[in-house]
Amino acid sequence: MAGRAALRQGTLAALRAIVGEAGWVGDPEAIAAHTLDWRRRWRGPALAVVKPGSTAEVAEVVAVCAKAGVPVVPQAGNTSLVGGAVPRAGEPSVVLSVSRLCSIRRVDPIDGTMVVEAGCVLADVQREARAAGWLFPLALAAEGTAEIGGLLSTDAGGVHVLRYGTARQLALGLEVVLPDGRIWDGLRLLRKDNTGYDLKQLFIGAEGTLGIVTAAALQLSPAVRDRRVLWLGVRDPHAALGVLAQARHGLGEALVAFELISRVALELVLAHVPGSSDPLPVPASWYVLLEAATSAAAPWLGDAVERLLETAARAGLLCDAVVASTSEQETALWRLRESIPDAEVREGPSIKHDIAVPVSRVPELVAEGSALLEAAWPGGRVVAFGHLGDGNLHFNLSCPGADPVALRAAEPRLNALIFDLVGRLEGTISAEHGIGQLRREELAARRSPLELELMRRIKQALDPAGIMNPGKVL
Repeated sequence: MAGRAALRQGTLAALRAIVGEAGWVGDPEAIAAHTLDWRRRWRGPALAVVKPGSTAEVAEVVAVCAKAGVPVVPQAGNTSLVGGAVPRAGEPSVVLSVSRLCSIRRVDPIDGTMVVEAGCVLADVQREARAAGWLFPLALAAEGTAEIGGLLSTDAGGVHVLRYGTARQLALGLEVVLPDGRIWDGLRLLRKDNTGYDLKQLFIGAEGTLGIVTAAALQLSPAVRDRRVLWLGVRDPHAALGVLAQARHGLGEALVAFELISRVALELVLAHVPGSSDPLPVPASWYVLLEAATSAAAPWLGDAVERLLETAARAGLLCDAVVASTSEQETALWRLRESIPDAEVREGPSIKHDIAVPVSRVPELVAEGSALLEAAWPGGRVVAFGHLGDGNLHFNLSCPGADPVALRAAEPRLNALIFDLVGRLEGTISAEHGIGQLRREELAARRSPLELELMRRIKQALDPAGIMNPGKVL
């Protein structure tokens, strides 16, 4: 035991020497913030919290930890909703924050690309792209705190997936520190490269279990010149699907986002978020938040939106509609959507699900899933909202006033009801939040043995010692 303690102290001294005082977190409160997840559900012990200032320092830290057999937990903005960025209980680890890796190394307005470090906050990347006359289209509620390394490591989705894809589609190349401390330089700016395996895809969505993303080459899109944001009242998800079908044909590639929001979700925002107001004079059971945008000054966009509204109304799909006429109104409509998670927290305990099914089967998911959960927990209300355009809904059971201990005990049973339904509908138990610690056992139970074997082989090949973010995903 004495020898092990001396080895550990030697390792910590070596880490402190690598990162210097600027990269060493010594304050107990600051350390605690890095060991508690965003949902305040998981906390694990940290031997140390370090913030390297360069890729070379990250590599040195990882090499020291690998030699000593000390687990490393990569952390970016620590906005994970599945406990993927904090140590697991009972396993003291070194938390390696990439927040000091925050340089934008290069913006190329000819190529429409940029190279950024993993600690860059998404909102800052968006601003730099705009300043160069381009758009980085990844957008989500946590963009003021979420960092690029974490967004790539979780293959973040957000509200613009319908047009631009997930983080996976936006990355051209990566720089990664491997579990043995070597640096893989894959920062290629090419949109076409068929020279062997596409190695960057191993690390995107791997949640830091295969290596640490330290920088990324990102592809940009032309800046938006014209935009329309609509709030539509519809009777049910079937009607929303009808509007989606018309929007896809009537707006084409200008269709950027198509969000489905239940009346229950909107009521939580109206009740708990100051300054919010109902966009429509008469409540509807369901709403659609639609955004259309073009990269050219396009007078046709306004006409296309009007035709869409007329066609949808004639088909009996709309209860009412409002089109934002100013940027302030656009922001207010999007704020209603983005405030739902915060309003849920204020309402009380809930059980959250980030699921996806084929778009055509969303109405089945909503009807059957709501009946199952509300029957299984009397007094609970399903709060459903999310990205109808790609079939990803946040399907949560709000249980205000519930005993948190009793609700936590019932969670596996309630999860099984929804996940069994999702399986029957050919969907997934995690669409964009990842697996982390929250869904690890469910992944093991619901993926085929062959898929799990292939995942474990990849993990064994890259991280045979198992030091990289242990206890997550697998």
